[in-house]
Amino acid sequence: MSVKWATATGFGAILLWSSLAMMTAASGTIPPFELSAITFLIGGLLGTPTLLRNPKGLGLLRQPLAVWVLGIGGLFLYHAVYFAALRLAPPAEAGLIAYLWPLLIVLMAAFLPGERLRIGHVIGALAGFGGVALLLSSREGGLGFDPRYLPGYILAFCCAFIWSGYSILSRRNRDVPTELVAAFCLATSALSLIGHLFFEATVWPTAVSQWLAIGGLGLGPVGAAFYLWDRGVKHGDIKLLGVTSYAAPVLSTLLLTVAGYAEASLSLGLAALLIVGGALLATRAGA
Repeated sequence: MSVKWATATGFGAILLWSSLAMMTAASGTIPPFELSAITFLIGGLLGTPTLLRNPKGLGLLRQPLAVWVLGIGGLFLYHAVYFAALRLAPPAEAGLIAYLWPLLIVLMAAFLPGERLRIGHVIGALAGFGGVALLLSSREGGLGFDPRYLPGYILAFCCAFIWSGYSILSRRNRDVPTELVAAFCLATSALSLIGHLFFEATVWPTAVSQWLAIGGLGLGPVGAAFYLWDRGVKHGDIKLLGVTSYAAPVLSTLLLTVAGYAEASLSLGLAALLIVGGALLATRAGA
């Protein structure tokens, strides 16, 4: 797979993640761990046929312990910590802190073999983060960091390091087949089910539209996106992927607006300009 094609594959994951908020809103009031258990099960089953068609078959599961810790830890730990952060801090502030992960990917990529960090990558990543900050600060209530929510802020900061670390370390394990992501998703589903049984009350969807939204989550942003991202960070331009990841919250807000869950605003357009400009800077630096 060429670098350009792998990078385009990573872009596909970013596009799918932009639909996460809209589909989650449409899924009803199902608790986070329960939703995670169902959607990761769907995502894991989505990739299982490809895993079984691999010449090694189930023998592909014989991987070093470190591979399993990285794969399951990256998927499950990120979502568990993120859910906890949203419960302990206002969503806008927690989301902004958690979205430091694209910037961290750009900076940490400089330590990978054969990679070189240029000033355009850094400026592009900062512009993208500025776009997200502008978008979140324009929401009702704006941003107001409060010491009372410090535990939630710390957990959100951990989220940024978990996902950026998972992405960077996946690059270092580029020889691990992407088909194995199916097993990571199924294991994450099982762990999420345990979390649900311990901490939540079961709430089943009450409408067909909610079931469709849950199915869409499992097939898209909590399914295919992880396979695409794995290919992208392992074989594509990881710094450019880091910068363009800031497009996800802007596209997400745009989709929420189209679906009637949010209102259009000037800040959305300005945030888009900052993120697109940052991506262009990073693209030029990469070239």
